[in-house]
Amino acid sequence: MNNSTLVHLLQLAAVCHLGLLWAGASTPKVVGLRKHLAVLPAFIRRLFYVYFSFIGMLLIGFGLLTFVFASTLVAGEPIARAVCSLLALFWTARLVVAAFVFDVRPYLTNWFYRVGYWALNCTFIYLVAIYTLVAWKGGQLGQ
Repeated sequence: MNNSTLVHLLQLAAVCHLGLLWAGASTPKVVGLRKHLAVLPAFIRRLFYVYFSFIGMLLIGFGLLTFVFASTLVAGEPIARAVCSLLALFWTARLVVAAFVFDVRPYLTNWFYRVGYWALNCTFIYLVAIYTLVAWKGGQLGQ
């Protein structure tokens, strides 16, 4: 695998972040979030929406930084490897949460949601794999 291939794989990872943003934006309707939040105090309800918004901004930021600076990340400078390591750890933690913290079974009510959830976890695995690979091999591959 050469650096050019890694750049393209990172750019695909950047697009995956936008897909995750879309999936996250569709989640409130799927889980009936407004109904569940309606019984909470206003502060807690707003806190939840602020957290939800910050996660969305992170996804946009991760995606944009990855897409725009893919070549820089692949070059393997220490800061690039650190960023890739951080993103690999972030997505590993998210994958662990998906597997062991969230019980989404009550919401996987049709084949579309089940396929979507499977795709979501495959996306997390891809992000872990590509960021780990770039952190580990960045700057060591041929042009």
